[in-house]
Amino acid sequence: MTTAEPSPSRHVALEEFLATDPHAFGARYEIVDGLVVHAMAQSPAHDRVVRRLADALERAIDPDGPCREVNSDTAVRLADGGSVDASRRLNVRFPDLMVRDCSEPYDAATVASGALLVVEVTSEGTIDADTTIKRRLYARAGIPTYLIVYFDKDWETISEVEELRLDWSGVRYAPYQVHRDALVLTQPVSLAVTFTDLQRRLPRR
Repeated sequence: MTTAEPSPSRHVALEEFLATDPHAFGARYEIVDGLVVHAMAQSPAHDRVVRRLADALERAIDPDGPCREVNSDTAVRLADGGSVDASRRLNVRFPDLMVRDCSEPYDAATVASGALLVVEVTSEGTIDADTTIKRRLYARAGIPTYLIVYFDKDWETISEVEELRLDWSGVRYAPYQVHRDALVLTQPVSLAVTFTDLQRRLPRR
């Protein structure tokens, strides 16, 4: 997701969110404990990695297997915050990428239960949230696998991809593997793609 900055005072409860055109809250946003947080555009390198990885995941889906779909920047309702005020509980995030079971129609309020994998590509403005807050929220939602893509200090070159999987509790992530040079997955799809391919620029004509 993009770097975020809070709106001055806009709070929204679940009922309002579900009854309102999502675009009414802005072109880029998340909802953090009911507060609408506007997001800023990401770097070309971030965008390029998201697009390349989305393409790779889609190609890896078995057309004869269970229904699987890759979504990018799609609303996902996560666990509510603890406030007694209904307008300060809702949490809606937009993972950079999500692979989900598409046997059921998409519904922002329930899609987390069918999510099989979420991916966040870090940036200078989101790395803290990606590695702490979102790690906790995605785990509590029961999403089996979480990938965090890290850049080198130049924020242009992928340094590693951390693969986290739910532990025995079903609500916490444990380190599973750190991928270097290439991302190799066995679930929810079988995938092998090099970092070079994920960050490559299209050749000039």
